[in-house]
Amino acid sequence: MLKATNITWHDGQVRRQDRQRLLGQKGVTVWLTGLSAAGKSTIACLLESLLLERRRHTYRLDGDNIRHGLNKNLGFSPEDRAENIRRIGEVARLFTDAGVIILASFISPYRADRDAVRVNLGAGDFVEVYVKVSLLTAQNRDPKGLYKKAMAGEIKGFTGVDDPYEEPTRAEITLDTDRLTPEQSATEILAYLQDHGYLQA
Repeated sequence: MLKATNITWHDGQVRRQDRQRLLGQKGVTVWLTGLSAAGKSTIACLLESLLLERRRHTYRLDGDNIRHGLNKNLGFSPEDRAENIRRIGEVARLFTDAGVIILASFISPYRADRDAVRVNLGAGDFVEVYVKVSLLTAQNRDPKGLYKKAMAGEIKGFTGVDDPYEEPTRAEITLDTDRLTPEQSATEILAYLQDHGYLQA
């Protein structure tokens, strides 16, 4: 809900199409969602490199990184999780309008929060990527030791242990990372962006 009053949106003379033509690409937010240790950040890093090799302007928004700055005042309650995703969605919308290819990797466990970002960005500007993994595989990977701590009761409200993860119902891309390598997953997203015209103005 908008609390500020007496404010007006100011459009400039430079249009989104002008920025996209300058960059030779279309702005889009690629939203990678999935359990902790599914491979979201690893895939995003690889995809960022693949896009850079093709001289495409891209930027990663990573869950842990965002919580060091923009969202450092938020915890992991359902309300804070929702606000975390809302803020990230607003940042992603601005970057997308600037013509940048955004790679957003966040657990984002609640479907309603992800759907709200999709609606806010608009048709064609949000590509949801479900980085699917079995809970057992995620627990076995556990690079940060978070599942172990959660199951020991040291972390409360941990997604996949004592807090739910709501799977996407209309993701544009589903990557089974029990089966696919991070490199294969990144290549699959790249192919989608190429096939759908995002890598050209």
